[in-house]
Amino acid sequence: MSLGPVMLDVGAAALSETDRRRLCHPQVGGVILFARNFASPGQVAGLIAEIHALRDPRLLVAVDQEGGRVQRFRDGFTRLPPAAALGRVFDREPQRALELADISGWLMAAELRAVGVDLSFAPVLDLDRGVCPVIGDRALHCRPEAVTALAHAYQKGMQRAGMQAVGKHFPGHGGVREDSHLELPTDARRLADIQMEDMLPFRRMIDHGLAGIMAAHVVYSDVDHRPAGFSRFWLEGQLRGELGFQGVIFSDDLSMVAADVAGDHPQRAHAALAAGCDMVLVCNQPEAADRVLDSLHAYADPAAQARLARLHGRGGDTWDALHASAAWRRAVTAIAGYDADPLLDMDM
Repeated sequence: MSLGPVMLDVGAAALSETDRRRLCHPQVGGVILFARNFASPGQVAGLIAEIHALRDPRLLVAVDQEGGRVQRFRDGFTRLPPAAALGRVFDREPQRALELADISGWLMAAELRAVGVDLSFAPVLDLDRGVCPVIGDRALHCRPEAVTALAHAYQKGMQRAGMQAVGKHFPGHGGVREDSHLELPTDARRLADIQMEDMLPFRRMIDHGLAGIMAAHVVYSDVDHRPAGFSRFWLEGQLRGELGFQGVIFSDDLSMVAADVAGDHPQRAHAALAAGCDMVLVCNQPEAADRVLDSLHAYADPAAQARLARLHGRGGDTWDALHASAAWRRAVTAIAGYDADPLLDMDM
């Protein structure tokens, strides 16, 4: 059985029979975990092992473990500072910031690999333009060159731990005030400005081997009335064509309010896949997920299936072996060092 084009969630810290049935549907290709699925490192490792055992090839297991306010696994995991902390170090000590970004990417990915997670949707490649609260300190910096440098170092750390990186939110979510979870944002800037600024980190990271990209639920009204995740202009024309991206394109969650513009959940899934997404996320709406899966019964994209298979995590220590390692101790010390820097306000 190949990996299907749908990533969905499960209800609790253990699988129900309904979860198992749903995850065995041939159009499922992955599972995204949330804080409600986590009680401890040992518990979540068991949950992931059960998910992986359901299918061959195993389903992708993902999580949002950016750090700061977006860190789903906390108790027992190292507290990761928000990405903006790296940007503030970069302004004073660029080389130290790059080393910390590498260490942060490695530590985040190594702890997740130790419990079996295949990928974290990170790093955020949006620019912090000071106008978008939902991005805010999740962004590495306001300057594209700084975001690129830090994200590349972060990706190298992730890859060393056996995990590929997924950059988000293409072509850039930092220029709008609205939260796409709650409403449909519109960015009226010129295409040329977006290409020269917001898209630059994506372009450079693609050159550095970025394996996955998540599209934004944002309308860029200068070029298309559809949000980027439903737009062939953005996904096929710009991302695949102009930037030459050959990795996996993910939709953002189709249950977000900004996705309502594309219709009901099955219509949203079909529109995103037709626009160029390889995998669509349907979160926190199990009945809608079932309708999406049923609507895709005849769908197949061998190229997307091959791209998805390359996102499986590789290697990684056990949880106990990782915590006994000198590398882990050094990383935790380094993270605590810049997290506690009195010049940084980690709670902004």
